[in-house]
Amino acid sequence: MEDSSERDSKGSSCDKIDSAENSSKSLDEATSTTEEQQQNTATTNTNKTCGSQTLSGEEAKAAEASSTSTTTTNFTEETKASVPRPLKSRMPNIKVFSGSSHPDLAQRIVDRLGHDLGKVVTKKFSNLETCVEIGESVRGEDVYIVQSGSGEINDNLMELLIMINACKIASASRVTAVIPCFPYARQDKKDKVKADHYVPEYTSRAPISAKLVANMLSVAGADHIITMDLHASQIQGFFDIPVDNLYAEPAVLKWIRENITDWRNAIIVSPDAGGAKRVTSIADRLNVEFALIHKERKKANEVASMVLVGDVKDRVAILVDDMADTCGTIVHAADKLVEAGATKVYAILTHGIFSGPAIQRINGACFEAVVVTNTIPQDEHMLNCPKIQCIDVSMMFAEAVRRTHNGESVSYLFSNVPY
Repeated sequence: MEDSSERDSKGSSCDKIDSAENSSKSLDEATSTTEEQQQNTATTNTNKTCGSQTLSGEEAKAAEASSTSTTTTNFTEETKASVPRPLKSRMPNIKVFSGSSHPDLAQRIVDRLGHDLGKVVTKKFSNLETCVEIGESVRGEDVYIVQSGSGEINDNLMELLIMINACKIASASRVTAVIPCFPYARQDKKDKVKADHYVPEYTSRAPISAKLVANMLSVAGADHIITMDLHASQIQGFFDIPVDNLYAEPAVLKWIRENITDWRNAIIVSPDAGGAKRVTSIADRLNVEFALIHKERKKANEVASMVLVGDVKDRVAILVDDMADTCGTIVHAADKLVEAGATKVYAILTHGIFSGPAIQRINGACFEAVVVTNTIPQDEHMLNCPKIQCIDVSMMFAEAVRRTHNGESVSYLFSNVPY
């Protein structure tokens, strides 16, 4: 009995040992299986990470690509196709319009540019209000409006302001006012003058009208101003927009060399102290001497006295000024030069306004020629006075417009005439 019980106990203990060994073996096998799976997973991830270096990585990428649904791919392609491509930025076209003050100059400018003048209709109502209608689209265009400060200055100025505003509210990209002769340029400061002979003290309650015109142009919508030979260069500072002040000097030098045979024996004369800088610049480029005339005025357009500073005896005297209105100053200056011994007297002016008795004074003066530019229409003046000759400066304005439109420098025109 004891033997059988011992055997049974031994057998059960052996069975327990065997089951324990079997369970440990199964645990080892499970552990080894888990480790192999982890190793395989790590290897797969490594291959995916280094897909550009191993073949298994490329296979992994292919597997990922194949696992992506066809619907998603088609959706992406359709989405790309449906998104509009951005439009290429285009250079705005140039449009040149002319006011009623100087259509001939505007036509010469567009002929030089190879364009046509824009369509515009200007008229007045029965109460003399100005009406302007732009006859073509200017949306996104680079617009240039040619209007000179001549003739009926107030009407022409108002017409220019209305044209600028009409183009601006019609969505023009940029509006440039080409003003060959700037209106109200002589009213650029407050002078210390006597109001009248009843008031002994000096006083000045004069307006600075050039500043007012600058404000009006800016408010109307002008983005840029092109003008020529401002009466005072400081007028450019009245604007908060770019101003290109061209100079007639290169065209004047060209005319002197081509039309005055003994120009090397000439002397350049300024009829007032304000034009000294202009005269010295021309004299330096011609390599000749210069002289000045000091004048005193009783009031506007009336000269009281003149004093010549310089020697003009036996020389050709060339009077140079930026503008002449009633021509009282240049006629007095010409007489003074003849008295001082000048052999010939020429007058070269940028803006020939010639109002009032100007033509009669020139006809009765001792000028060989009075030369002006066509910043102001001169056809009628030339018919009434054979001494008046005209220099065409349309090529300078056309080149300034072209360079501005193309984003090029305009400073070349300060010392050269474009051909």
